[in-house]
Amino acid sequence: MSGKTIKKKKKRLIFRSTLLVIMLSLVVFAVASAFQEDGVSVEEGETAPNFALKKFGTDETVELKDYRGKGVMINFWATYCEPCKDEMPYMEKLYPKYKKKGVEILAINLDTTDIVVEQFMREYQLTFPILQDKDGQVMNLYNIGPIPSTLFIGPDGKIEETVIGPLTLDKLEGHLQDITPSS
Repeated sequence: MSGKTIKKKKKRLIFRSTLLVIMLSLVVFAVASAFQEDGVSVEEGETAPNFALKKFGTDETVELKDYRGKGVMINFWATYCEPCKDEMPYMEKLYPKYKKKGVEILAINLDTTDIVVEQFMREYQLTFPILQDKDGQVMNLYNIGPIPSTLFIGPDGKIEETVIGPLTLDKLEGHLQDITPSS
């Protein structure tokens, strides 16, 4: 082999080794980032992080901390979500009964267009608070993925249950009973 061939092979080996090290570094960084905690716990048994959102159609701001002492159901939904549409009538049906018992339903909407939310609220005759999370701040705070997703928070402010996917009427009522404050 000539000196030029050996130098080319050596340069190629160094170049490939450097690329391999860079690629491995990127993979390690990506994996580490995926597992890195952001300091907010949304696990069952932990205190639910506070948030403040505007109530749809008003200037009223709703903060989670204002409901301490009550059971709170937080439902993340959107008008384009078919399973969300299915569970809304169940939520509306149970809302008056459980509101009297000290449980609040907060439905956090993820739509960006007000008119579709307005139409949806009229169509389903919703009376529980609909909160707007247009920029996804609360969705990110709670690390919400698929919708509908629902958190059930006890009167002590701790997350008792997280449900991903739609709720049936019976399951919803069972969860609401579990977070009802003791008399």
